[in-house]
Amino acid sequence: MRGIYFDNNATTRPLPEVLDVMTACLTDGFGNASAVYRRGREARERIEAARASVARLLGASPSEIIFTSGGTESDNTALFGLCGPGDHLVTTAIEHDAILSCLRPLAERPVSVTLVRPAPSGRIDPEDVRRALTPQTRLISVMTANNETGVLQPIEDIGRIAAETGVWFHTDAVQAAGKIAIDVGRMGCHLLSLSAHKIHGPQGIGALYIKRGSPVRPLVLGGHQERGRRAGTENLAGIVGFGRAADAARDGLSDGAVARIAEWRLRVERELCAHIDGLVINGGDVPRVCNTLNLTIDGVPADALMAALDRRGISISAGSACRSGSKAPSHVLRAMGLSPRQARCSVRISLGKLNSGEEIDYFLSIFAETVRCLRKDPRSTTI
Repeated sequence: MRGIYFDNNATTRPLPEVLDVMTACLTDGFGNASAVYRRGREARERIEAARASVARLLGASPSEIIFTSGGTESDNTALFGLCGPGDHLVTTAIEHDAILSCLRPLAERPVSVTLVRPAPSGRIDPEDVRRALTPQTRLISVMTANNETGVLQPIEDIGRIAAETGVWFHTDAVQAAGKIAIDVGRMGCHLLSLSAHKIHGPQGIGALYIKRGSPVRPLVLGGHQERGRRAGTENLAGIVGFGRAADAARDGLSDGAVARIAEWRLRVERELCAHIDGLVINGGDVPRVCNTLNLTIDGVPADALMAALDRRGISISAGSACRSGSKAPSHVLRAMGLSPRQARCSVRISLGKLNSGEEIDYFLSIFAETVRCLRKDPRSTTI
């Protein structure tokens, strides 16, 4: 059986060079970066080199990067670290659960919240963000690229609104890093979240860009690591692996890797649209990241299609991995105006650097036929 992994928005396979530097840290290179002896100093040097690599990916200063346990912690730190009693938060109805799950505990502070809804394309209108602002607005949080549809949001326009109105601005760029060029100065954000395992790095390590002067309170208390902004002994191997993945992500923007993935996605779109009736590309009319394709296929439940493809060795998803097992239809697709039935007939295909043209060929050779078989008998187990 082939093993073809097209769920790279959920997580990515670490690059070989990432595993190499992590293995070195876990064997001869281990050390506590807070220690003052040689092994500790060497660990500190490795961490600071990785910090510089992540900063280069964002066009930031290394001193503006703190390491976290992942994108979820980074998002939580941005919201809880800035918003307090009486504040107002503006965010969107299509954010990741790492943002949306914060809203109820924030309300208990109390922090009031306005959710901006997208157009049917999945794109937020910056003027809707402007109209949502109040004199109490403390923070705007809008993701750069949606994890389910890949739709890119007008972050620079929103950044200008934040600057004009004196509001702090956070963006979750977890699904954008390594797929588009990111420059925090041009974006106008004060905070930005990243996760290593979305760019062929290790799981369990992320970063939060905090623009110099931003008054963010720490979420994790204890020691004085990360200049007092995030306590806890640093995840040395994870941080070093993140740094190497950040270098590779930056290189991929110019060495043809991103362009190759974009060509694959375009080929998949063209061929599926040509051979499958009743297929809709969600967010297909607006800018998206290079690797993501979200499809609604009329009459084909996503769970049946995923199961049928899994039997053929192909992994795709129905949306966010964080909602795996939930029976509720995608909140992103529902916010875009899809009915519950349409949302339940939607799947996400997300490509990565370690995929190949041969895998695209095999996928296309069976996908349309699988859809036709399921339309005849959605309960079929012989596909």
